[in-house]
Amino acid sequence: MGFHKRYVLLGVIFSFVRYTSASATHYSIPEELKEGSVVANLATDLSLDVKTLNQRKMRLDIIANKKYLDVNKETGEMYVVEKIDREHICNTKSSTSCYLRLEVILENPVRIFNMEVEILDMNDNAPQFRRETIHLDISESTPTGERFSLSNAVDPDVGSNSVKTYHLSESEQFTIEVQTGRDGSKFADLILKQTLDREQQAVHNLILTAVDGGTPARSGTASVIVRVLDTNDNAPAFEKDNLSVKIMENSPTGSLVVDLNATDLDEGLNSDITYSYSLYTSEKTQETFNLNPVTGEITVKGMLNYEDLRIYDMEVIAADKGASSLTGQCTIKILVEDMNDNHPEISIKSFQSPVTENIELDTVIAVVSVSDKDSGDNGIVDLHVPDNMPFKLRESSDNYYELVVSEPLDREKVPEYDITFTVTDRGSPPLSDNETMTLELLDVNDNVPQFPQSFYTIRVMENNAPGALLSSLTAFDPDLHENQYLVYFIIEKEIANTSMSMLFSINPENGNLYALKTFDYEIEKEFLFHIEARDSGSPPLSSNVTVHIIIVDQNDNAPVIVSPWRAQGSVVEEKIPRSTDKGSLVAKVIALDTDSVHNSRITYQFLQVTDATLFSLDQYNGEIRTMRMFSYRDPRHQRLVVVAKDNGEPALSATVTIKLTTMETAVKAYSDMTEEPLEYDIFSDINLYLVIGLGSVSFLLLITILVTIVIKCQKPKPSKAAPPSRNSVISERNSTIADSTLVSNDAYWYSLFLAETRKGKLVVRQPLPKGSRYIVSSIPRGTGLTDTSDSAASTLQVGS
Repeated sequence: MGFHKRYVLLGVIFSFVRYTSASATHYSIPEELKEGSVVANLATDLSLDVKTLNQRKMRLDIIANKKYLDVNKETGEMYVVEKIDREHICNTKSSTSCYLRLEVILENPVRIFNMEVEILDMNDNAPQFRRETIHLDISESTPTGERFSLSNAVDPDVGSNSVKTYHLSESEQFTIEVQTGRDGSKFADLILKQTLDREQQAVHNLILTAVDGGTPARSGTASVIVRVLDTNDNAPAFEKDNLSVKIMENSPTGSLVVDLNATDLDEGLNSDITYSYSLYTSEKTQETFNLNPVTGEITVKGMLNYEDLRIYDMEVIAADKGASSLTGQCTIKILVEDMNDNHPEISIKSFQSPVTENIELDTVIAVVSVSDKDSGDNGIVDLHVPDNMPFKLRESSDNYYELVVSEPLDREKVPEYDITFTVTDRGSPPLSDNETMTLELLDVNDNVPQFPQSFYTIRVMENNAPGALLSSLTAFDPDLHENQYLVYFIIEKEIANTSMSMLFSINPENGNLYALKTFDYEIEKEFLFHIEARDSGSPPLSSNVTVHIIIVDQNDNAPVIVSPWRAQGSVVEEKIPRSTDKGSLVAKVIALDTDSVHNSRITYQFLQVTDATLFSLDQYNGEIRTMRMFSYRDPRHQRLVVVAKDNGEPALSATVTIKLTTMETAVKAYSDMTEEPLEYDIFSDINLYLVIGLGSVSFLLLITILVTIVIKCQKPKPSKAAPPSRNSVISERNSTIADSTLVSNDAYWYSLFLAETRKGKLVVRQPLPKGSRYIVSSIPRGTGLTDTSDSAASTLQVGS
């Protein structure tokens, strides 16, 4: 692009102007051009060949400044390397012109061209005040038209871009006048156009704005704070010029009468106020009342008596401390009021104490009189007693009252009353007086002894020691003295021709109950009787309580084996055939324990057994059964030791030894109602000859059995009147009771007889002696107790 075209472009955008001279080439550019902006084509302006610029090493030197400009050796164009700030390069405002002086140097041949570039100012800086806040103190007495100099604003720009004028924010009291200095700078004077009043506005906040002449215009502001200085132009003033105050007579010294509060709108010493009496205030008033000169408080100084003087007049002056002191006045009238200064009086004329707790209602307890020396409402009095007491006042005559019983009294609830008589007059404020009397109540035997419980259950372990303490049955009687002293005794009752006093004893003084004998649970299980507590009043009052003594069982009875029967210390011998099947009943052990249910629960177990694989023992019903069939290797004699153990702690036990002998033949068990042929179990594995011999013997025996069965079937059946017997005839193979018969825990068998025959064994149950009972429970094997019944004697006829 040619220089002339560039000149037109820069002339439009930057107002570019080019000057040339014989000594130096002159250019003009605006400040703040962007980096890379082209200033001029030096090759064209200096008539240089563009193609030789590189060879001639064309370069640009700026004298005494940074390298803001450089030259393109390819095109010969001079361009901006770094943005130019005119205010930075030429920081003085003594000249409006600012130049960059530079040299264009070429070699081969060497040529130097002097050039200068004028930096034209742009409005890129706003006016700025040296101080952001300008403080002025102006007295409120300053006359209007007074001038006050303000700090001027500074703008780094020059010419029309520098400060042109000032503006002041709207104000009724102030305005400004813009002045021009010898150097052309602008500054403003603040002019007072209206009188100031500090009491109306103590501080004026103004905004001063400086505006330059650039396009667009820029501005800067400063805050002008005008503080108005006070002058003593306001006199102290009271809220009211005339006051009327009331005060009670006999008010104590120092009592506040009135607090005078005068105010002065000025400040400092001009507003400090002192108070004093004027000459029109009498000496009597000044002696009676004290005036605080600083606070203005008027307090009581002397004695106030309504009867002596009822009205006090005074005048108080408030003066400030200004150079020319100003004052204010207040007239005060103090009215002394009559007060209720006499306390009412109370006098107890009669008081009856102590009294019995059963005193009748409306009985007069006390007579009281009241009085008050004051007059009017101050002399009218009222008498009362606490509302929460069973008494009331009854007026009998002028200022006389009777105290009577209004509710029943109970010494056990409230043994005495502190009765406070309070008398109050109707003055304002009311005065009162009180008198407290103590009324004691005498006891009456009106309360029966009370046991904590109405029913006592006492558990006593059997085998107790005679004289053992069972329990302490203590009653309570809220009465006093002899009405409270209690005596305990057992109400007589006979049980089985035995008096309770022979079994138990009670301490008559403290209610301790003792056992007089040792109790046996198996004989006596419980006792029920009454104990009475009686006081010593007149007449005496009493109450009783029921006592239930329960004898607790101890495990003091060992089990007794009643089946199979044996002589003391002997061994029970049984015979069974070797052909007995697996699961067959061999024997049944029955043991009895006379202890209670828990202690008498019996279990059975083997203590010794010849072959543990041959027999089993049911731990609950005592049945011994075969676990397998006998073999030829099994010994002929088997020894079983069974122990029967109860459930007590510690457990007690009994043992029985059963000696079993196996036989080669067996006989079927006979029932008591039918007859069946006996079968022989023929068994031999020794040799064939023995089998043939035994077969012959067996045939003869079979004939004999058949004859026996025919004879048994011809015998008469038992009488229908007899109850069905649960006894059974058991063969030698089943050598104990056939069915599972257990004796209940409360049963007691008087005797058990075992009748043995060669055909079987018979168990006969007999009743106990007259007056006693036993209970037999029959249950299936492996179940619990089901039925309980009273048993009668059983009769069995067994053929010989």
